[in-house]
Amino acid sequence: MRKSLIVAALAAAVLLPELAIAQVEEVVVTAERRDEGAPHIYMVKRADHLITKLRVTCDTRDQVERIVEIKATLRDMIRAAAGSKTISLSTGEDVLTDLSESDFDDLIVADNRPDTNKVTVTIKTTVSKDDTINSATQRIKDFIEKAPKSGRTEVLREGRWDLTIIGPDQYRDALITRIVADSKHTAELFGPGYAITTDGLEHPVTWFQKGPLDLALYIPYVSHIAPGK
Repeated sequence: MRKSLIVAALAAAVLLPELAIAQVEEVVVTAERRDEGAPHIYMVKRADHLITKLRVTCDTRDQVERIVEIKATLRDMIRAAAGSKTISLSTGEDVLTDLSESDFDDLIVADNRPDTNKVTVTIKTTVSKDDTINSATQRIKDFIEKAPKSGRTEVLREGRWDLTIIGPDQYRDALITRIVADSKHTAELFGPGYAITTDGLEHPVTWFQKGPLDLALYIPYVSHIAPGK
């Protein structure tokens, strides 16, 4: 039984050789992601970052000056974040990348109000094991309040609070190890002559929000138990 379970796990790894060389990405986890359909084997991990959206807006009448003020504010925010141990700025939706000055021209768009432009970016704070949702959100609020603003620029938080995880597939081996152990234990409970087969180990690691700052990681597998041949 042990040999067949280990072989099944290794076969799943062979099916996905690209995981070994995949780029490490920071993936956004929304609070809307629930545990419907998740198997009972999962691992709880603290999120890497708490994030929310910022809207940097300016209504200076002259358009050229308006863009200058927005860019100056963004540069100052990047500089202030770099001087912080816990705050950083990003761009992107489902996958985040660090905000840089080369992004500015693509991000600055017309706002809904006349003679106004805006930029929407993501602000994030590193989540520690001792953090609470209140302490993590307060760090972001404090940064926004103290952020330098050029001219008539405003920095406003908008949208919900979400979490991120960096490189979720790095937890694949640990999850498969738990699945193998659980399958072996279940087969032993049924008694001699029973075997378990597992489908779905080729699926990527997925997740749902388990608590205010915690995530549950799992592989969407299905196990079948039957008398052995």
